[in-house]
Amino acid sequence: MKISPRRRARECAVQALYSWSISQNSAEEIELAFVTDAFAGEDEIEAKVDMPYFRKLFRGTVANIEAVDASIRPYLDRDENEVDPIERSVLRMSAYELQFELDAPYKVVINEAIEVARAFGSDDSHKYINSILDKLAPALGRK
Repeated sequence: MKISPRRRARECAVQALYSWSISQNSAEEIELAFVTDAFAGEDEIEAKVDMPYFRKLFRGTVANIEAVDASIRPYLDRDENEVDPIERSVLRMSAYELQFELDAPYKVVINEAIEVARAFGSDDSHKYINSILDKLAPALGRK
């Protein structure tokens, strides 16, 4: 199955957010390293990844991290620092998208988050992501 450029943008944003949260490097450094290193050798990168959307998701999530984390916090079943870093990155990106990218339908945001969690998370990550986003979307007025 061919993965859409928008899905690849979301996958890349999660990877960049993960790197940013683990390394504590600046978002600019992470983005530059990610764009130059992660895509080195890939032909026709623009056809594979929606780069403007990747940048919007990554930069937007980082710029609004306090609001994003605050929106997720009430729905976590444990302290946010105990959440798996991949799951946390997926939740952060999706929460940002639900809050600030209102042109993206909430069902699409949730479905994409589930698929990204399946690709990068543990076996049951997608279930955890789904349960949190299903509660978050209505709280943000998206259902």
